[in-house]
Amino acid sequence: MPTDDLPPFGLRGWPAAALADPYPVYLRYREKSPVHYVPGPPDEPGTHYVFGYDQVAEALSSQRFGRSAAAAAGVAAPRAAGRHQALHTMIANWLVFLDPPRHTALRSRLSAEFTPKVVLGLRARIRDIAGELLAGLRRKDVADLVAEFAAPFPVLVICELLGIPGEHRGWLRERSVRLQEASTSRAGAGPDGYARAGTAARELRDFFGDQIRQRRDGPTADLISLLVREPGPLPDRASGPGGPLPDDEIAATCVHLLTAGHETTTHTLAKSVLALLDRPGTLAELCASPSLLPGAVHELVRFDSPVQAVSRWAYQDVTLGRHCIRRGSKVMLLLGSANRDPRHFARPDVLDIHRPPDRHLGFGLGIHYCLGAALARAEVEIGLAAMLEFLPDARLAGRPVPYADDLVFHGPAQLWLRTGGRSGRAGPLRTGPGRPPG
Repeated sequence: MPTDDLPPFGLRGWPAAALADPYPVYLRYREKSPVHYVPGPPDEPGTHYVFGYDQVAEALSSQRFGRSAAAAAGVAAPRAAGRHQALHTMIANWLVFLDPPRHTALRSRLSAEFTPKVVLGLRARIRDIAGELLAGLRRKDVADLVAEFAAPFPVLVICELLGIPGEHRGWLRERSVRLQEASTSRAGAGPDGYARAGTAARELRDFFGDQIRQRRDGPTADLISLLVREPGPLPDRASGPGGPLPDDEIAATCVHLLTAGHETTTHTLAKSVLALLDRPGTLAELCASPSLLPGAVHELVRFDSPVQAVSRWAYQDVTLGRHCIRRGSKVMLLLGSANRDPRHFARPDVLDIHRPPDRHLGFGLGIHYCLGAALARAEVEIGLAAMLEFLPDARLAGRPVPYADDLVFHGPAQLWLRTGGRSGRAGPLRTGPGRPPG
């Protein structure tokens, strides 16, 4: 419960400095109230914010928690209606918001496209995309790494996976960002933001609907064609056992891959560059031994996770960390806090690229473990490998590093670098609170 020195926690309204570096705040709550309850408005459930590693891992892996508020409340899911119907329908069909058995069926279908073999086959094209973008970056003395590399890079990779021409990348990213304005964690969006998200959902539904029709007329070697042609029942759908996926579910899946796959990788790349520029010794070690990159990617995700929190609903009364959570309660699991828990990570605030990679929660846990984790790791590894050539001589361009006003999808909105200077290093570049050199 809130105390005099520990106010009610929330995801919105953070000062800019704390938003960029939330870890000291997490530390206070993790030590004093690892399962922190905040009452909701009248007639609405309260929220339990969970900060400790053990409690977060338990909730992620337990069937006593799920993704449906309606199921937790024991009522039928409301039907989407009104002017935001396209938005509600699309999000309701995203894998991340499904429970078994529909989650199991759809995930098994998609898993065929995210095997290590499939990702291995994409690596050469991912390297080409990274090289093309960085060639443009090198031609500028000052450039925004987010706008010119970290953001377009994963969108182009996902376009490659879906079989979408790369010229659509700007349009797709804009709609993807607008769609995220429906998130309750995105401060400042307001009613206009929700309306923009609804418009983006309709536009993306129509765009991918057209792509689906094209694949029915002439299948190609891409994920959309696989989803169109392969049988595979999803329970509780009119298509019935053995039938194809409905078009709205295929379109929703494509949009989900786009939104979940590009923003998280964008933030991981940008935050990794910030962390390495803060730590010249670690950067020099990676430059000398690029074979350390796969492990370094895991550690960078642990150290400053691109997704700081995920939500669940209690499907029954549960005791979590000696705290009673009633059925129907909302639970916010702070992955960023769990990944800095000293009970599980020695010197958790130190970036240690030699740390064993097998215990962090940056890609989730349980049935909702990130489906595209292997692809995301490959993108970050290849992207950083390509940037190692100029990062030792890069420095911040003297401009602020503003973070997107969102504690869930967490990362810099801009990152201006001087990329072409060869006159030597300018000393320590950025060491904020909670980011000691490591």
